[in-house]
Amino acid sequence: MPSGLTVFVDTNVLLYADDGRDLDKQVLARQWLLALWQQRLGRLSTQVLNEYYANVTRKLGMPQGDARAKVRRFQLWQPWQIDHQTVETAWGFEARFGTSYWDSLIIAAASQSGCAFVLTEDLQHNQQMDAVKIINPFRMVPSEIGLI
Repeated sequence: MPSGLTVFVDTNVLLYADDGRDLDKQVLARQWLLALWQQRLGRLSTQVLNEYYANVTRKLGMPQGDARAKVRRFQLWQPWQIDHQTVETAWGFEARFGTSYWDSLIIAAASQSGCAFVLTEDLQHNQQMDAVKIINPFRMVPSEIGLI
């Protein structure tokens, strides 16, 4: 992957990295996150961080202090702040691609933050949505898009 291309990470990838109930997905999610940390190419949004915190504490039982520490660490990934323009862009994706509003908001945040890829299992693998390509992290490994 050429230097400078970034990867937007959806909430489900962060959750799988912490969820030991599916070891195969946990290993792959951690592999993706490690590669993105090492190359400093990971991005996310305030939506993702809020969803992560709510789900990791409620569904996975992570202590709030630990979850807060992880959210603070991911602040280094320059979270996209959801604003009115992002909402307008999301409505456009929703209308054009038929995606849910929440998935459209993910794509809009990725697009507006200049990401080439969105890492998620919630959308169609390899689908191109304007300049953003959807990657299912459980169907590819980081090296397949040029991450080591």
